[in-house]
Amino acid sequence: MPHSIREQILQAITGTLAPVAAAQGAQLLRSPTTAVTREGAPALLVFPESDTISERPNDRVERQLIVRLVALARAVGPIAPETQADHLLVGAHAALFANANLGGLALGIKELDCEWDVEDADATAATLPARYQITYRTRFHDLASQG
Repeated sequence: MPHSIREQILQAITGTLAPVAAAQGAQLLRSPTTAVTREGAPALLVFPESDTISERPNDRVERQLIVRLVALARAVGPIAPETQADHLLVGAHAALFANANLGGLALGIKELDCEWDVEDADATAATLPARYQITYRTRFHDLASQG
C-alpha cells in the first residue's frame, strides 16, 4: 500500500534536513517520545502538528500540514546554546526553502512563527522551535494520490 502524500512530505522533510543536522554534528529525530539527553544534543526534531483541509474544489482537496522543527542545543565549550540552536535552525530553514515544493509533493512552504526558550537545569539548554505550513493537494477519495 502506498504512503499518503502527508507521509511522503514528512519523509522528504527528514531527508532534506538529515545532511543539515549531520553537517552540524546534530542528530535528526522525528516525533521523539522521550526527552533528548544531554549527550543527544545538539538535535533537530521534526514534529507534525496538524493537517487541515483549506479548500475542496471538485475532486481535489487542498491541505495545510503544520510541521514544527525544534533546534535543541546545550552549553558545551565557548559557544552559547542559543547560538548553536540558531545555526541549526538557519541551516534547516535554508534547506527547506531551497526545495520549497519538496520534489513536487507540495505546492509550497510558508514560515509561521518561531519561539525561544532557554532553561538553566544541570546545564544551560536552548530550544528554538519554528513552525511551517506546507500546502499540498490530494484527491478527496485517496490520500496517496496527488490532486
